[in-house]
This record gives sequence, structure tokens and C-alpha cells, in this order.
Amino acid sequence: MKHPDYNSPAELKAVLDANGFSMQKKFGQNFLINGAAREKLIENLNVQEGMSVWEIGPGLGAMTSGILEKGANLTVFEIDRGFASLISQYFSEYSQKDRFHLVEGDVIKTWKGQLEKGLPERLFGNLPYNIAATIIADTIEEGIRFDSCVFTVQKEVAQRMAAKAGSEDYSSFSVLCQWAYDVKAILDLNGGNFWPKPNVASRAVLFTKKADWPNCKNPKAFVKLQRALFSSRRKNVRNNLSNYLKNNDLALAYLEKAGIAAEKRAEVLSIEELLHLSDVIEGGL
Repeated sequence: MKHPDYNSPAELKAVLDANGFSMQKKFGQNFLINGAAREKLIENLNVQEGMSVWEIGPGLGAMTSGILEKGANLTVFEIDRGFASLISQYFSEYSQKDRFHLVEGDVIKTWKGQLEKGLPERLFGNLPYNIAATIIADTIEEGIRFDSCVFTVQKEVAQRMAAKAGSEDYSSFSVLCQWAYDVKAILDLNGGNFWPKPNVASRAVLFTKKADWPNCKNPKAFVKLQRALFSSRRKNVRNNLSNYLKNNDLALAYLEKAGIAAEKRAEVLSIEELLHLSDVIEGGL
């Protein structure tokens, strides 16, 4: 089945109209119509022949096509039934070669079921904030990481992913991302690179798996701890830790042992300090 010109809003619209489809705002659907940008994203994904890749939200397959051309074995997750129907036709030739697999439904609910086929080496997605935050958090908390990921997200989300301690954007999400991966910006994309044109700017980021992860005694405990410490940003680390441990004296003792001032706020603590605090708590007094 002939693919549309992925650089042409007119052709993409014609495909939607011909099939009675409409873009779903709730799914964060916007097509990347800049061919050079798509090439750069695939270049950073660094797909090799025979490599296993997951793509979240393929839409009509603009990125899908480029990834398959690199020789990947690709599994795509698509929540929109109309798009799923079309791309299954667009890539039927690859399906017959067992190189293209479509998983319909919400990726948050379906990704774990695909792990029985093995963990892919690459993860790609043009993602709305809620999906990006959830899929990244879910996989890391399950102890699962990909060798590398390329995400295109709202610029504000990308800034949170890479934010450093003490900055306005630094949060529990920043800690989670940078604990497991090295985070690097690839390129910024204004609304004109997409159709329909969104009202926000986007940024593509590269996640590269850290070699020394998890670098703490109890990864699950660390995830819970750092989330608790950021739960009330106006409170200092003593207050949040006291709530987490249900014991103020214990919180003070652990902070003193970890060398962390009780009046500090979580957003000024480095990932290394947070990891050390977690290990101190695991070791007991």
C-alpha cells in the first residue's frame, strides 16, 4: 500500500479525510513533517541491522519507515485504532518477514506483555508529557532500561529531564531520568515542524544507559525515598523525610549520618547525595 508523503500536510490530511479519521488531541497527535529532523532522530537512535526496537505512537509511520529501512526488528505501540489499521497495511511486507509487529492499545498497559519476547535495545517515541513521564518511570522502577532511547517531548518536559540540582526545573522526575541514563538534548523543534502545528515547542532528547546503575543498595527503596523527599517542595528535607519514615528523631539521625543539613530542600540535593542518604537508611543506625 502506497505511503503518503510524510513531509506534506496536504497529503496527510487527504489520508485522514479519505478514511474518516481525525487527529485526537487527547493522544497528543502531531506528525513530524520535517524530513531532515526525522533523519537526525534516527541517526541518534543509532539502529543497526537486526536490532530490536520499540516505537511508541507511530501514527502513520513516518519514523517507522526510517527505522525499518535501517534493518530493525520493530514493535510499534499504537492506541489509535484508525492509525493502527493503516500502518498494518503500510508495513505488511515487513510483517510477512517478521520484522514489524503492531501492538494495539495503551502502551502503559501493554508494554510489559511484550517483554516475554525479550527486552529491545532501543526505544523511540514522540510523546505527550503524561506518557513520557509514566513510561520512563514505570520501566526504571521495574529495573528495566534500554541501551538508548530517543524521545521528542514538550521542551519544558525535556528541561525537567536534564535539570540539575538547585535549578527551578529539578524534580523527582529529573532524578529518576538522570539516575538511570545520561540525558542529552539533540535538537529543538518549533511548532512549524509538525502538523497540525502545536502551540508548544518540542525538544528531542537522547537517553544513554548508565554503566554503574543502580549504584545503591536498594533501588526500589531509593525510588520511594526520592519521590517522598520531593512530595512537598515547600517543606525542607527533614519534614519530608519525617513524614516518609513516620519518625522525626530517626529522620534527623539519618540526615546527620548522611551529612545532609536538615533545613535543606530536596531540590538542592544532588543525585549522589540522595543515593547516599538512601544507602544510609538501608544500613540503619
